[in-house]
Amino acid sequence: MQRRPRRNRASRALRDLSQENQVTANDLIFPLFLLEGKNQITEVSSMPGIHRLSIEPMLKEIEECMNLGIQAFDIFPVVDESYKDKMATKSHDTSFFYHQALKRVKEEFPEALVITDVAMDPYSSDGHDGIVENGQIINDATLEVLAQMAVAQAEMGIDMVGPSDMMDGRVGYLRDALDEAGFSNVGIMSYTAKYASSFYGPFRDALDSAPKFGDKKTYQMNPANRKEALIEAELDYIEGADVLMVKPAMVYLDIISDLKANYDLPIAAYNVSGEYSMIKAAGQKGWLDADRTRDETLLSIKRAGADMILTYFAKEFMLSQRTK
Repeated sequence: MQRRPRRNRASRALRDLSQENQVTANDLIFPLFLLEGKNQITEVSSMPGIHRLSIEPMLKEIEECMNLGIQAFDIFPVVDESYKDKMATKSHDTSFFYHQALKRVKEEFPEALVITDVAMDPYSSDGHDGIVENGQIINDATLEVLAQMAVAQAEMGIDMVGPSDMMDGRVGYLRDALDEAGFSNVGIMSYTAKYASSFYGPFRDALDSAPKFGDKKTYQMNPANRKEALIEAELDYIEGADVLMVKPAMVYLDIISDLKANYDLPIAAYNVSGEYSMIKAAGQKGWLDADRTRDETLLSIKRAGADMILTYFAKEFMLSQRTK
């Protein structure tokens, strides 16, 4: 045989030299759950190793992560039911604990990339990403609430907003609102292809943000659809998105690849809570090697074309690199 591919696998040195893809700290965004109060730390029961943090321990967590090389953080608020209403008014109240915490993070770590979530569900008494009227999610009226939310977050000094609501036209609406408010440098990482997935359960446990009725299938995408993701991506591209995201990641690698092949914007992928939790649970049962499965999962997302990966594995992955 003239060609023997195994020759390039013969030693670790050769395998390392010929490796096509590698996950580094520069690929990772660490999602964090923010609690109200002081020195509060509570573990998310369905996400072993992941905690809800109030501002003081969150600042410590960010510092530890930055010392590991992680520079980007996506911060989600845990909002008590007493603050929620049908119009998600706390979402754009700059005196609210979430906004004040964002400001504190940027004051303490100006070099960190801080990304925020733009959607009504954490603040809504209905638990949906948009305004609810007569059991229907109202698209266009929701855009104004999302715009107020994005501008309020931008006023705290954050770097990028992440509209995760899947309302039609929201990227262009937010871009106009941010520009008109003087925040033309604030980026938009659009949840471009966010599927109506069964993998979100632990995240909703963490935020207590499950819908109070029905589901999100009238605005999140049908898991059966592939070409539709290109329609969503084209709209977000035209409307001014800076980053296109696919969510979830593991079972949507084809969608990540499609967006990478068709658009010259950075592609993000969200390695979501259910993907994290099932690896952790199987590892605890001894059914698989959780660390190796974690690394293979992140590598597969990178190989599919993701330029950045939102993952709850970010900190432990970087800690593991120190021991190799």
